[in-house]
Amino acid sequence: MSFATEPTFTHGQAPKTHSGTAILLCNLGTPDAPTASSVRRYLAEFLGDARVVEIPRILWMIILHGIILRIRPAKSAAKYASIWTAEGSPLKVWTSKQAKMLGEELTEKGYAVDVRYAMRYGSPSIASRLDELKADGVTRVLILPAYPQYSGTTTASVFDAVYTWAAKIRRIPELRFINHYHDNTGYISALAARVREHWRTNGKAEVLVMSFHGVPERTLQQGDTYHCECHKTARLLAENLGLDKSDYKVTFQSRFGRAKWLQPYTEPSLIAMGKAGIKRVDLMCPGFTGDCLETLEEINMEARHAFIEAGGETFGYIDCLNDSPAWGSAMADLSISHMGGWPCEAKPDAKELAASRAAALAIGATQ
Repeated sequence: MSFATEPTFTHGQAPKTHSGTAILLCNLGTPDAPTASSVRRYLAEFLGDARVVEIPRILWMIILHGIILRIRPAKSAAKYASIWTAEGSPLKVWTSKQAKMLGEELTEKGYAVDVRYAMRYGSPSIASRLDELKADGVTRVLILPAYPQYSGTTTASVFDAVYTWAAKIRRIPELRFINHYHDNTGYISALAARVREHWRTNGKAEVLVMSFHGVPERTLQQGDTYHCECHKTARLLAENLGLDKSDYKVTFQSRFGRAKWLQPYTEPSLIAMGKAGIKRVDLMCPGFTGDCLETLEEINMEARHAFIEAGGETFGYIDCLNDSPAWGSAMADLSISHMGGWPCEAKPDAKELAASRAAALAIGATQ
């Protein structure tokens, strides 16, 4: 086996950026453009991941390349086009802004840390970002997945990508991984602030629906903690908001294929509510830290339409955390707690130190 060529290094060489410590914020990914060809490339990588679809590989590859990638890209491209912005894909836009926000928060708290973002599928890839960090002299990297609730289908896949990259590297940097933060106080508080902000502007609905991304039910039976962590997030958020059990409902969205997934499903639940006479619901997606196709199109368009068609009157969509200040602060505190012991505090500026020393000497000379 041959290893990747190491960046040029001189003994005693200081890192090019900050303290030699970095954080890599990793999200799922997105097509580069809302076109069938771009979506096809993205889906081939995404659905080709054995973490995402646990079906015998030969059978699944036949289904994926023989059927799904021939039919689904055009339909998905139309959905992406409906939520695409002038800046690009919402998921990439928010992930980029969150990385910038995290870096600024850490700087304000006195930490010199290089923060970048990467995508598990698509670009910029995790491997390319890690290559960049090594080239800049970074020797310590904290991997921060954009998934509050752990799942083998998401969090573990990010770790797989890091391990795969590391297997080809001769001088591997120190690595730390954040597995989950579903019950982190800052995260819960940021979600609660988002809900209260919505209530102040729009009033409070009869029911708050918390919709999480779905996974096959068998993953729960096989030991995945995702289902339990979603419910814990919901319970803690409800407690923060002072809600009774009858005031909120946990559902799961984005079902794919014919297998049984975690229930209750989001859209059928909303239809049932509308038919039962519930006229007003608020809906948020706590498992998504940034708005994306699954929240903007699947929920705020399709699910909204289904609820109204079933007899509902008002559907209040609550934005994801996106670039909310409370989330920026929570990300910073979470990161600091996981960087404990790493030398990442900002060093005093040399010019400021010199000026301070001169001022002190001047004062001493007059006394």
